[in-house]
Amino acid sequence: MKKHLLIITLAFSSLQFFSAQDKKTAEECMQKADFKCAEEQYTKLAEKEQIQKFQSEYYNNLGTAQRRLGKTTAAFKSYESALRSNPMSAAVYANLGSLHNQKGSKTKALDYLNKGLMIDDQNAEMYLTRSKVYENLGKKDLAEKDLRQVLTFAPDNIFARTGLANLKKRNGDLEGSLKDYNQLLSEKPESLLYNGRADVYRKLKKYKEALADVNKAISIDAKFSQSYVTKALILFDTAKDKEACASLDKAVATGYEKGALSEQYVKCVKK
Repeated sequence: MKKHLLIITLAFSSLQFFSAQDKKTAEECMQKADFKCAEEQYTKLAEKEQIQKFQSEYYNNLGTAQRRLGKTTAAFKSYESALRSNPMSAAVYANLGSLHNQKGSKTKALDYLNKGLMIDDQNAEMYLTRSKVYENLGKKDLAEKDLRQVLTFAPDNIFARTGLANLKKRNGDLEGSLKDYNQLLSEKPESLLYNGRADVYRKLKKYKEALADVNKAISIDAKFSQSYVTKALILFDTAKDKEACASLDKAVATGYEKGALSEQYVKCVKK
């Protein structure tokens, strides 16, 4: 009897060891932006996991890897599987809300985000996404309210603060937005902030300053994909299409969803 128990214990320990190794491999693939590898690893993990909480986490990460690969339909299915495994996962609601918003279904996006915030009413990511949805719906007062709500429990949240600066930018108050970015950069010179100010300079048609800022953003964090998108827009504006297209490719290589750049890639089609 003891022998059988020992064999079972050893077998269970081995399974745990290999599962931990597979998880580590999957995480490393995501960190390296090797999303094909991550997709393969998280698929295996999700299919063999018996504990629903962990299975939900794996399906959620699988959906994100597929999203980065431009496999939107597969990503939706993975996120939905994650939600079935754990209906109380705020992270899954956040991802479904974000993906629906990106694909144009604002009503569904709000539905998932509102449900997610009932589970976690201090989830900054969901407030930030809902703010974008509200803004796209023309509800700028609600968009601003959500950003300010984040600052009530996370006063240093850089995304909420830049979100407020970006609201000013999109509302045409470029000088006000620039002032906000100057203040933020004086406090913390980060890649995100240089990238944001670069876009303000671009809209002000100050292309020299814009290019300097976006290059600074890239020098600080070469894996921040949004900076390559901003750089591409600056280069397109200055009639440097070939360099702009190369920058778009770099954005995709560092994790930006290619599907979200279809409008920009039209300019890269060989004539």
